[in-house]
Amino acid sequence: MEETRKSRYQELCKLLNYHNRLYHELDQPEIPDAEYDELFRELVDLEQKYPELQTDDSPTRRVGAAPQKKFRPVKHAVPMLSLRNVKNEDEFREFDRGIRKLLATDDDVEYLCEMKLDGVAIELTYENGLLSVGSTRGDGQTGEDVTENIRTIKSIPTRIDNDQNNTLDIRGEIYIDLADFRALNRQREEDGESIFANPRNAAAGSLRQLDAVITARRPLNMFCYGTGRYEQRDVATQSALLRSLENIGFRINREGTRQVTGVDGVLDFYRDCLKNRDDLPFEIDGVVIKVNSLPLQQELGSLSRAPRWAIAFKFPPRQATTVVENIGLQVGRTGAITPVAHLKPINVSGVTVSRASLHNWDEIARLDLRIGDHVIIERAGDVIPDVVKVLTERRTGDEIDIPLPNDCPVCHTPVVKAADEVVPRCTNPQCPAQTMERIRHFVGKNAMDIEGLGEKQLQQLIALGKVRDVADLYTLEQEDLFAMERMGKTLAGKLQAAVDQSRNRPLSKLIFALGIRHVGEHTAKILAHHFESLDELRAADVESLKNIHEIGDKVAASITDYFSLSENLALIEKLLAAGVRPVAEAHIRSDGPLNGKVVVITGSLESLTRKDAEHLVETLGGRAAGSVSKKTDFVVAGPGAGSKLEKARQFGIPVYTEEEFLKTYGGDETND
Repeated sequence: MEETRKSRYQELCKLLNYHNRLYHELDQPEIPDAEYDELFRELVDLEQKYPELQTDDSPTRRVGAAPQKKFRPVKHAVPMLSLRNVKNEDEFREFDRGIRKLLATDDDVEYLCEMKLDGVAIELTYENGLLSVGSTRGDGQTGEDVTENIRTIKSIPTRIDNDQNNTLDIRGEIYIDLADFRALNRQREEDGESIFANPRNAAAGSLRQLDAVITARRPLNMFCYGTGRYEQRDVATQSALLRSLENIGFRINREGTRQVTGVDGVLDFYRDCLKNRDDLPFEIDGVVIKVNSLPLQQELGSLSRAPRWAIAFKFPPRQATTVVENIGLQVGRTGAITPVAHLKPINVSGVTVSRASLHNWDEIARLDLRIGDHVIIERAGDVIPDVVKVLTERRTGDEIDIPLPNDCPVCHTPVVKAADEVVPRCTNPQCPAQTMERIRHFVGKNAMDIEGLGEKQLQQLIALGKVRDVADLYTLEQEDLFAMERMGKTLAGKLQAAVDQSRNRPLSKLIFALGIRHVGEHTAKILAHHFESLDELRAADVESLKNIHEIGDKVAASITDYFSLSENLALIEKLLAAGVRPVAEAHIRSDGPLNGKVVVITGSLESLTRKDAEHLVETLGGRAAGSVSKKTDFVVAGPGAGSKLEKARQFGIPVYTEEEFLKTYGGDETND
């Protein structure tokens, strides 16, 4: 029996270390959080019952995983600990009893409850009010330096009001809103790129890019939840601490935080969050409960890897086991064909589920999925569920392999799969499915934003022959709209008004709406800043496009290919004839005084925000870079400039003050 326990202990350590590395270092988890938590709990139980089994390198003594070597290590002045967790009300009541026992009180404890975002923990260090270092949690003692990537996140201030002029460590969670996550994955799917498994993976992968330009394209956000080094007078509670962080410029999840007294208050908050989680704009996997008093937190102290004064109350896993009955095929606006699992209907957290995402055939191969398999599916918010695991041990031998399609499931045109892509594509631009998806993309909020034209309305207009392409939207009469079901005069008038308003969207919106392969929102904005009209963009050749920062070979070729097709040119002429007049955006001068130059802005500027200064550089033809290298032409340094200024001096790179920069290059451009 003793040998069996020891063997299981060693097996658990090995398994948890393996999955820790996949989750924290590689951002490629193989098992759901709930399954990991069960393994961890089993290990904790073994160590509590048989303490002689515990080793110094046990996963119960570690936080996260070792930082990756590709990033500079950052030592946390105050360790970033993990949290213990409970999974039901009885376990939380036991936690509360333990707190009151340690505090030697029978009185109810005041707690601060916070939604537990499913994201990535980060620490921001500010020196004299300026952001100096951004680092990941790493193993809790040492994290990874991701400062340049952090600077690209708009919700993180690079400068704060700090009267005490000391060092502050601000801690928070980096996350991606669900709507942004879906849009990101849709774009990656259409571009033939692998998709992210969930918002947490997308946030982690985006934050740990070696190229900050890639991070800047990702829709990252942050909520603050605590501090490391932080001295603030008259702050005695966790709730007051959060308010003080908000007062100096940080986002806190005000709506997702509640101060309560006693167990019943905590349970009410937990139940409310569980009930409303599907209506939230971001993903949460539980709530965090903290003793509200900061002096009591100090008194309670910490264990080896977690504070005694806080606990994570995890939600039940949104998973279920069902059977894959068939595989359906979806066709996107660029012809990308993606598989969807048709499931035996199953109830998952109150919703009947009959379909699940598979994304591409590489994912099918990774899962080793077949028709007839028993699978574990996981539902996150109102997103179509994912297949997270195949239960191969339940196979009967009657399961059927899932081959790549030879023909488009809608128009039956032969499909093609490029060697460097993970999806096959329908090559027929007139495919009805592609037409529907192109129009749906065109009217979307991030494109031409024609409110009221949802999927059902578009399906009717297409079926009635009223709309064959996006330009037809601008020739619709009220009589055409009346042909749709449940369409009255008032609603038809609103639809026509929305269509009319979209005629004059910014140029970047129209470029994105056209659905050019590999041209997402960010790239569309870059193009709109370099070209004053569609005519100019249409006339650009591959080489001139590649000369634009962030436009590579693939994107340049895709743009010129799009404008080389007569049907695309005819569509653009039809849009212009229908009165679509995109508004030109701030133009980047190819003949500007900074043409081809790389400029770094650092420190605190007086008359310009950093964003304005970088915009000015780009408007004059230059590129605003986030870090100093030997390719940097000059640096603009304000008060508080640190390592970038030092590096510029080491490389012998010219350094301008803000006044010198504006006098030399500002001119009238600063008034644009």
